[in-house]
Formats: sequence, C-alpha cells, structure tokens
Amino acid sequence: MTARAADRTRYDRATAHLDAPVAVVDLEAFDANADDLVRRAGGKPIRVASKSVRCRALLERVLARPGFAGIMSFTLAESLWLARAGFDDVLLAYPSADRAAYAELAADPKLAAAVTVMVDDPAQLALIDAARAGGTEEIRVCLELDTSLRLLGGRVRVGALRSPLRSPAQLAELARSVDRRPGFRLVGLMAYEGHVAGVGDAVAGRPLRSRAIRLMQATARRELAVRRAEAVRAVRAVAPGLEFVNGGGTGSVQHTAAEAAVTEIAAGSGLYVPRLFDNYTSFTGRPAALFAQPVVRRPGVGVVTVLGGGYPASGAAGADRLPVPYLPEGLRYDPQEGPGEVQTPLLGSPADDLLIGDKVWFRHAKAGELCERFEELRLIEGDRITATVPTYRGEGRTFL
Repeated sequence: MTARAADRTRYDRATAHLDAPVAVVDLEAFDANADDLVRRAGGKPIRVASKSVRCRALLERVLARPGFAGIMSFTLAESLWLARAGFDDVLLAYPSADRAAYAELAADPKLAAAVTVMVDDPAQLALIDAARAGGTEEIRVCLELDTSLRLLGGRVRVGALRSPLRSPAQLAELARSVDRRPGFRLVGLMAYEGHVAGVGDAVAGRPLRSRAIRLMQATARRELAVRRAEAVRAVRAVAPGLEFVNGGGTGSVQHTAAEAAVTEIAAGSGLYVPRLFDNYTSFTGRPAALFAQPVVRRPGVGVVTVLGGGYPASGAAGADRLPVPYLPEGLRYDPQEGPGEVQTPLLGSPADDLLIGDKVWFRHAKAGELCERFEELRLIEGDRITATVPTYRGEGRTFL
C-alpha cells in the first residue's frame, strides 16, 4: 500500500461517521510541516500568516511551538479581533481604509499595543489621523519595501504590485514623515518577495520554464538582499528603535533567513501545504489540509460524480487555481466541465471502485481559502478525529 493509499484509509476511517462535504487537517502532517519551517528558518522566528490558516485553534497550536512568534494578519478588522482574543503581536500586512477600525484602534490601549499597521504612503497616515475620532493612542507603524525585480533598465518588472516604495531613500523619507507626525511610532519594515516565495521552481513537465524560474529567483534574491540591507540601514538611521524586519514566505524561508538584515520570517501556507506548493526544489511538505466530497452519481464506466467541489483559488485564473482530486489516486476532471458549483464529474479507472456515498478527497490550490468554504475543521491524529474546531467562517467572521 502506498503512503497516499494509507492516508486515504486513515481519513476514511476517521470520518466514516460523517457525511461529506467535510474538511480535515492531519495534525501529524501539520506539526511536521511546522518543524520543517523552523528548521529552514535557522533560528529566526517565524511570524504566522493568518490568511493561510484562518482558524484560531490552529494559530494557537502553531504559536505554542518553539520557533514561532506573532501573527501576520490580512485585514484591520481581523487584527483587532485577534488582539481582543489574546494574540498580543499582530502585524497587519496590507494597508487599510477601515476608518471605524482605526477609530477603535486609536481608542484602546490594549489593541494599540498589540497591533502594527502597514503604511506605504503619507496619505494613509492622513486617513488614520482623520479616522481617530478623538482616540489618542499611539499607532504602531510598519513600512513596506517593494521587492519586485526590475530588468532591462526597469522596462521589465517581475513581482507583485504592492508597495510604491522601492528605494532606500523613498523608505527613509516616509520614515521621516512618520517620525514627524504625532501619534505614530515606526516599529517595523516588511519586504515580501512573492516572486521567490510564492512561485514554484519545479513545474511538472516544464523543464525549460522551471530553469528560467530558478534563474530569475537567484537573480532576484541577490538583488533584493543588497537593496533590503540598504533600506534597513536607511530606515534605522531615522528610527533606531526599529523592532523587526520581516521578509520571506513559505517558498523562500531559508534564503531570506540567511540575510543578516532580516530579523523574522513570514510563513503560513507551509503548514497546510496546498497544491501550489508542490513544485519547489527547496523543500517538500506534507499535505495537511484536505476536503472530501461525496459520490452522488455513477454516470458510466470510469466516471463518478461528486457533489460540489468548485472551489477555485484567488489569483490569475488558470488550471493551477483549481482544487485537485487527491484520493483515491488517479482521478481527473472532465475537461468539458471541470469542478462545478453543484456537481463535479471525475474520470479515471478508480471511479469504478467507488460507491454512492464514498468520499473523494481533494487538495485546495491555496491554503487558508479552503476555510472560507467550511465552518469546521476536523483534526485527525492517526485514524481518529481528536477535535473539531471552527474556522473563521465558523466563528461568523468573513473579513474579505
């Protein structure tokens, strides 16, 4: 029996009393992935990206492990909710225009001490000031450096469209703006190299593309290491009390951790290991988060139909954004239908061994987005469910 077949047996046994759809997290795999992230970080703390987990119980579990410290959140409302729940170090990774949340932050000393907001434009500081509504608490601020790689004199850009702050001089100027403005304190610098951390460099069946990605990423790492160090020096000259410099992501942990200027690493997807993280040469994780859909039809030989399953991930539309049938091995989508809103035909010889009511297990393309489809996660140890925990959705929280 293959390892995947053994996993299917365990998952089917653990959930035999449950009707699908159902979502599970294999705690043995989750913990092993956490250990691997810590190993790759080489002693630098890992800040957990909450958007890739979206479950408070699992955030608490991983933060209780040595090597992890703090949360990287995705909305200001989420940041405040987590801080009220007892998480005392929350870095908001994206600028916000949530005026009501800023008013709450500025009025509450506990929240103001726990939450750091992201800024990359003086207009964002003005928005926060206008939203204070009389609140006098000092707002903790982090600046973001654009990490994109520019080639051919800047005519070609590789990397996400994030911060407008690219040069050390631009960061230093905004740092001075924060320093001059009462009610704000600059405490951090962030630089997320998504074109390295979030792009697999071993694309199945695409050797030339994979080689080009590896070349691009090696070039990007060298350029960014120099520019990030210069940016940190420039900002520290303005704000010598800078508390942290955050960088990296699941796919670049060991590379970013090797930079002396970086004090902490961000990671989250590496805990669940969704399908987009299968194509890396730098690490191999264990799929920990899966969902099952029930077989509801058998249209013919080599075909079964499961209920629902059309859970595409965010990003540029493409086949890599779709969930993948995982267990039993050998199933594939009908190219004319793909994963559907209410039903999904699956093709392949394993279909002939599936009965009405059996479960087919899938992996989502991305990590935490799976939790927007389910109110609960069943936590599996061995072949037993040892806990059932709510997702953000299960707690009535849909922040985006």
